[in-house]
Amino acid sequence: MKMMIAIVQDKDSPRLAHNLVKAGVRATKLASTGGFLHAGNTTFIIGAENEKVEDVKEIIRNSCRSREQVVTPMSPMGSQLESYIPYPVSVQVGGATLFILDIEEFAQF
Repeated sequence: MKMMIAIVQDKDSPRLAHNLVKAGVRATKLASTGGFLHAGNTTFIIGAENEKVEDVKEIIRNSCRSREQVVTPMSPMGSQLESYIPYPVSVQVGGATLFILDIEEFAQF
């Protein structure tokens, strides 16, 4: 058995949740915040039998897409604050970050 932790952008969360339910995959959904853009994410925790891992990965791959977003960097802290001129930069956001962990034991009460 594997524990799959998928971190997805909030925009992709409803689509992924719908596709997981449609495929009969149970998941726990948690609100989370990214460290770089300080934007909302959703973390899905999914328990999957070894033979279902590739199917779940495919659902995640098809449900989450990356996109370009223009952001203005946060101002640095320190003495050079007066010389800081923020320029918008284009970054790639979205998609999914997936961690797959071996599970030693599973119990449900």
